Amino acid sequence: MPRTARPRGRTALAALSCCLLLGCGSGGTPQGDEPDPPSSAPTGAGYGVVTWASSADRIGTAVDGRGYRLVVRTSVGGTGLRVRLSNAFGDQPVTFDHVHAGLQRDGAALVPGSNRRLTFGGARSVTVPAGGIVHSDPLPGHVPAASKLAVSLYVPRAGGVLTGHWMAMQTSYTTDGDHTAEESGANWAQRTGSWFYLDAVTVRPRPAVGAVAALGDSITDGRQSTTGLDRRWPDYLARRLRTSPTTTVEAVANEGIAGNKVLTDDRGQSALNRLSRDVLSLPGLRTVFLFQGVNDIKAEPGATAGELIAGYRTLADRVHAAGKCVVAATIAPYKGWREWDPAGEAVRQEVNTFIRSSGEFDAVTDFDRILRSPYDHERILPAFDGGDHLHPNDKGMRAMADAVGLESLDCGSRQGVSGWAGRQPDADGSGVIRPSR
Repeated sequence: MPRTARPRGRTALAALSCCLLLGCGSGGTPQGDEPDPPSSAPTGAGYGVVTWASSADRIGTAVDGRGYRLVVRTSVGGTGLRVRLSNAFGDQPVTFDHVHAGLQRDGAALVPGSNRRLTFGGARSVTVPAGGIVHSDPLPGHVPAASKLAVSLYVPRAGGVLTGHWMAMQTSYTTDGDHTAEESGANWAQRTGSWFYLDAVTVRPRPAVGAVAALGDSITDGRQSTTGLDRRWPDYLARRLRTSPTTTVEAVANEGIAGNKVLTDDRGQSALNRLSRDVLSLPGLRTVFLFQGVNDIKAEPGATAGELIAGYRTLADRVHAAGKCVVAATIAPYKGWREWDPAGEAVRQEVNTFIRSSGEFDAVTDFDRILRSPYDHERILPAFDGGDHLHPNDKGMRAMADAVGLESLDCGSRQGVSGWAGRQPDADGSGVIRPSR
């Protein structure tokens, strides 16, 4: 694979619209007349590295004749953009008649010249059976890191359960009829805070680049962060990784679901039940970052420490069996939330002791230490509190990302997947628990 340099500095919109998806120097032709991808183009599920993702769930009832313009942000740049469309929870087939990808300019409007048609096995229409997923063919051209992509779908035939992601923390757009090829936003007047059908975008970055997937709940999903500004903690982590000279893990996939649990299905399938589909299936995945458990604890009845620890062990074993690293984070404080009680707090403390000291994980990030108040370790620091005593605000989200040891996300490239043991808290007071040497 030819080496692709990272974009440097600011690039004019005109240049971006040329290089994004059009394939500067690659023989790309105007929209509507582009050739089908060559038959030798790689189209398997393992092609490339995931640059954006969201977790699939049931989010309503599907409707015929709808258009969706879904705005997402890439974490790493590369060539050969592909999208993954999911009908994982559908009980009927879904047909995608036209799919385009372009650069967002403002609102539903796209950068002129950037909107490109995607194909599926060379065809412009594809029907996905109930429970299925489909990968598009790769597009020519380079997609910069931190790009705001707009993926436009037209769904002429659908029914039954709609697959998507409810809490996107990002404004996207819907319409009636097929307006996917239009770069104007005039016909995309309806706004939505959810993503529909789209659950992953992949690119081919420079050689050796890998991805980390954050498996979590509403804190990872970004609740209480500012909508539209990409201030979830995985977004801040992606910004750090883009400027790091020392790690080859550069791509970040956010696999959080609000209300999600480790052990039981509730808001979305449990982490145990969705691990394979939402996380391990992602191309280029190198590390899973596990941060959830508070919803299991504060449920009625809540999980015991032993049950939750067994769930963590199962997740870690499955990730390691897949040849990936697993980094775990301690459960953050939530005293003041309506479901907090001393019994649940005792479970949280016991589970956090296990996470810090068990040696089950390749590394640990101590979000509890980073977020808690020095005056009451059972409460989130007021400066980090989003207002409900559970979810961090933008400042708290950034503190979480800053606490992640970037080298810990690259553990498999240095010492093998599960070769670290005897972790001890580091001496500099950060939230990273490093391996002893």
